[in-house]
Amino acid sequence: MQIRFTKMQGAGNDFVVLDETRGGLGLTPAQYRFLADRHFGVGADQILSVRPSPAAGIDFEYLIHNADGSQVQQCGNGARCFARYVRDKALTDKDQIRVQTLSGVIAPRLEADGRVTVDMGRPRFEPASLPFDITGLQAVPQGSMQKWPLTLDSQASAATVMIVAVSMGNPHAVQLVDDVDSAPVALTGPLIEGHPRFAERVNAGYLQLQSRSQVRLRVYERGAGETLACGTGACAAAVAGMGLGLLDARVDVHTRGGLLTIAWAGGADDSVFMTGPASTVFEGQIDIPELP
Repeated sequence: MQIRFTKMQGAGNDFVVLDETRGGLGLTPAQYRFLADRHFGVGADQILSVRPSPAAGIDFEYLIHNADGSQVQQCGNGARCFARYVRDKALTDKDQIRVQTLSGVIAPRLEADGRVTVDMGRPRFEPASLPFDITGLQAVPQGSMQKWPLTLDSQASAATVMIVAVSMGNPHAVQLVDDVDSAPVALTGPLIEGHPRFAERVNAGYLQLQSRSQVRLRVYERGAGETLACGTGACAAAVAGMGLGLLDARVDVHTRGGLLTIAWAGGADDSVFMTGPASTVFEGQIDIPELP
C-alpha cells in the first residue's frame, strides 16, 4: 500500500501526518512503528491522523500513535501541527478549530505571528486520573500541590524521587532538578515511565527553575523515549511549578527543541493554554509493507 504523508515538527517534536478525511487507512500498530522508524520508515516521535468530524460542533478528529505503535490520548505539540496542517491543506478556513481527541475536545488557534495556541483543557491532579497508585505513600504538601515519593529500583541501586502527578489528558510525573543537562534522564526516565504504580505508564518530566517566568525542561515520553519537546509535558511541568508556588501564571518553557509559552490562571476549572511553533518539514509518499 502506498500512502502520502507530511512530515512536520513543533519545537523539534516531529510527526508524520496522515490525511484520513476521505477514508481510514486501517494501519496496524506494526505499520505505525514502520512509519516512525528513522532507519526504514519516515521517522517521527508520533504519527498523527486527521479524520473528519465525528459530531456536530466538532471540526475534526485527531488520533495519535506513538513510535512504538501504541495509541495515546493527547499530544500538545502534535495539536499545533494538526492545526497548521488542516489550514495549509485548505481542509478549513478557520483560525480556530475544535478537535476531538481521546481525552476530549481541544481548540487550537492560529496566531498572527505564525505560532499556534492550544486550549489544552484543565489539568487534573487526582491520582486516579493518571492513574497513579498511591497505596502506602505519604504525600508532602506544598502550595496547592502534593509531592509524592517514588522509589526507583534498578540493578545498580534504589533511589527515591519526589514527583508531582499531573494529568493533561495523559499522565505526567514531574520532578524538580538543579540542572536538566546533568539530570539522569536516560537512566531514570525508563524506570519512571514503566513504574508499576502507573498502570498505563507515564511521561517523566525533569524541570529546572531559572526564574518565576523561565524554566528549562526535558521529558522522557512513554512509548517514544526522550524527545526534543513535549507539549503536554511543558503544560504539566509549568502547572506543577505554579501549583507549588514557584512560578508565575505565564511561563516560558525552554526545551531542547525550542520555546513553548504556558499560561494557567490557577483555578480548578481553568484551562491551560500553550503557544508555540508548528511547521512543515517535507512531504512525500511511501510504500507500507503488509505487517500484522
